Amino acid sequence: ILLLLLEVTSAALNGYFGTKSRYEDVNPYLVRDPLSLGPAAAGSGLPPSCAPLQLRALLRHGTRYPTAEQIRRLGDLHSRLIRRHPAADAGSAAAACPAAADLAAWQMWYNESLDGQLAPQGRRDMEHLARRLAARFPALFAVRRRLVLASSSKHRCLQSGAAFRRGLGPSFSLGSDEAEVEVNDALMRFFDHCAKFVALVEENDTAMCQVKAFKEGPEMKKVVKKVASTLCLPVEELNADLVQVAFLTCSYELAIKNVTSPWCSLFSEEDAKVLEYLNDLKQYWKRGYGYDINSRSSCILFQDIFQHLDKAVEESKSSKPISSPVIVQVGHAETLQPLLALMGFFKDDEPLKANNYIRQVHRKFRTGRIVPYAANLVFVLYHCDQVKNPEEEYQVQMMLNEKLMLFQHSNETISTYADLKDHYKNILENCHFKEECELPKVNNTAVDEL
Repeated sequence: ILLLLLEVTSAALNGYFGTKSRYEDVNPYLVRDPLSLGPAAAGSGLPPSCAPLQLRALLRHGTRYPTAEQIRRLGDLHSRLIRRHPAADAGSAAAACPAAADLAAWQMWYNESLDGQLAPQGRRDMEHLARRLAARFPALFAVRRRLVLASSSKHRCLQSGAAFRRGLGPSFSLGSDEAEVEVNDALMRFFDHCAKFVALVEENDTAMCQVKAFKEGPEMKKVVKKVASTLCLPVEELNADLVQVAFLTCSYELAIKNVTSPWCSLFSEEDAKVLEYLNDLKQYWKRGYGYDINSRSSCILFQDIFQHLDKAVEESKSSKPISSPVIVQVGHAETLQPLLALMGFFKDDEPLKANNYIRQVHRKFRTGRIVPYAANLVFVLYHCDQVKNPEEEYQVQMMLNEKLMLFQHSNETISTYADLKDHYKNILENCHFKEECELPKVNNTAVDEL
């Protein structure tokens, strides 16, 4: 009965793990068949005479282990429970406080050497994604066609890139796995190279004032109090950070091992919604719409995407073979989220704040749906014959996590390349990474000026 209860609890929590969400929680049909292309999209709107010319895919790495810091915090919390419920008196402890006794008996198997590394499930995420993309666009992924593969320097991204290539089969593999993946932190970790972002957001405690306020607000206090009570701990021994570690351990066990952890039993669906909001709030202010520099720092990547699309259009017009039919780049949630904000996707009418949790229940900005593990943003450029005017000859579609996206300027899933470039003309011409990321001469810019 306990196992059944745990599974029911876990199922209720699955949709709320934010950036630690499984890809299968976005596309549930993959649980049954990891190579399924899902329900057929009702009319892509693409004229039948269109053939794909180039695919540009930006991927988040696959499922990973927790970071060393998260593992340390989990070890701290677990040790407290063991001290309160030592094995010698496990029987009486279990009767008095079953949840705490269960967790004290839980085997702490994480160690700091795992620090954010790609898990075996993460390799499978990437291999399966590669096979699905190749099945969707067989002409582009045909044998001996050139694949350009780049990655952030982080090991989990390099390994994800290598796993993606393996998923395409031996004809795409030239040698030793990671040696084939080009490191490009300038594009995949642009945020590290943006002095203004680093100084005024990343390393500025006041920039996260909304996150801090929510941690100390009524919704989180209620969750902390409830978890403390369940674990028979004085409420002063817990805080929002430790409760979040417990919640994320539930998510890691599910994503990495596909098991329902006893850590999940501490939380109801209502608790999970509050903890999801805490995660989303941090992403909003650090990587999303909170400050302009978050998204403006990604213009170097945005412009690079269009430079490659431009080149493919030029080659097509000159009847040359497309030099880079498939470009795959592996980065992080922090690579994709600012780019999507730059393009205007998932923007709510009202900013996410510490005091508007209730009003944001139906928000668009839910990171678990936008950037789960193995998240992918794909641009596909098409050449179309038999068109009414020259502008319609080159058309574009975008997919996020293998679902067609509606373009901001048209609310359609297909756009002429000319219209798309026109819509983003200002960013393409006036968003210069060097100027955007320069620190103000007097380094006292207030957060509300960002």
